[in-house]
Amino acid sequence: MLESLFSTTATTTTSTLGLAPMLMAIASALVLGLALTWTYSFRSRATRSFVIALAVLPAIVAVVIMMVNGNIGAGVAVAGAFSLVRFRSAPGSARDISFIFLAMAVGLVCGMGYVLYAAIITVVLGAMLALYQLSGLGARNDFRDRLLKITIPEDLDYVGLFTDIFASYTTYHELVSVKTSNMGSLYKLSYEIGVADVANEKAMIDEIRCRNGNLEVALTRQEVGHEAL
Repeated sequence: MLESLFSTTATTTTSTLGLAPMLMAIASALVLGLALTWTYSFRSRATRSFVIALAVLPAIVAVVIMMVNGNIGAGVAVAGAFSLVRFRSAPGSARDISFIFLAMAVGLVCGMGYVLYAAIITVVLGAMLALYQLSGLGARNDFRDRLLKITIPEDLDYVGLFTDIFASYTTYHELVSVKTSNMGSLYKLSYEIGVADVANEKAMIDEIRCRNGNLEVALTRQEVGHEAL
């Protein structure tokens, strides 16, 4: 049955793995890895290296599990050795980590021989992850969050300097950094703000320019640093 290609492997550590079941498990893991890759790439940007790694990860995990004859403890120990190799890339987001764990789970189930269960897991959890991504769960107001950078001359006291402007145009504001430049003659302030009305962004910037002597003002989307793991 598809539910268990080699159930004896899951119950004993001395059974011999046949070539045909092994190839079928690897092929199934590769197909399910491609399905996960498509789900991950749906309406989101992804690097080519990560997409390829995600596509083959289930097959790699399946091979590890099969080569230790279904012994989960030994499989986890062998897979743990891979954690010693540092990923030489930017830290992944929480969503990336979720897909990595899902791919590893699918590969583990395939390696145990339960291909049908692996397919069900891929379809159900992959569909839920895609649905959450489309629904914007947890990101309802992210499009209003901004990083505001203001340059002011050194003779201005930045404490409370723009409070009245922020009260009119933002839902919240927080000064996150202060930096001097140009031999201390300028201060560069960074605020995290929530824009009350996106249509009024230009009016807010114009009022800030009148207050800071028409020096540089930059308004960008906030970097969601708390998402990175």
